[in-house]
Amino acid sequence: MPELKRILTTRIVSTPAALDEQIWPDDQLVLRTAPDEVLISPPLADASPILASDPHAIVVSDGSFAGIWLPTETALEFLEHHCEWELPSNRPAFAQGAVAGIATKLWFEADRILFIAPAPMAAEFEERLG
Repeated sequence: MPELKRILTTRIVSTPAALDEQIWPDDQLVLRTAPDEVLISPPLADASPILASDPHAIVVSDGSFAGIWLPTETALEFLEHHCEWELPSNRPAFAQGAVAGIATKLWFEADRILFIAPAPMAAEFEERLG
């Protein structure tokens, strides 16, 4: 059975303009979960650039998610049966919504897809993945 692993991130809540102007590290996954929020994994070592742009930004460590990478073919087969919304066709891409009845964040790459679910729902998501 596929196993979701804890994902450590930095959550940043800031003005959309401050987030838009940031140059994010190439070696980190940066997910724009809302106009005023990003999740970054692995966690940021230095948040001073964002704080320079927005001194009122909220920057916190966040370990509340679990995830699993699946090969694209496997992931799309699962999503075909457990996702009622249209998936992005271009890659890389980020999307979020209900998957198998669980709030899920998806990062699409050419050859694999990352499923991210709330950590308390990891076991339930694993069961639904089969």
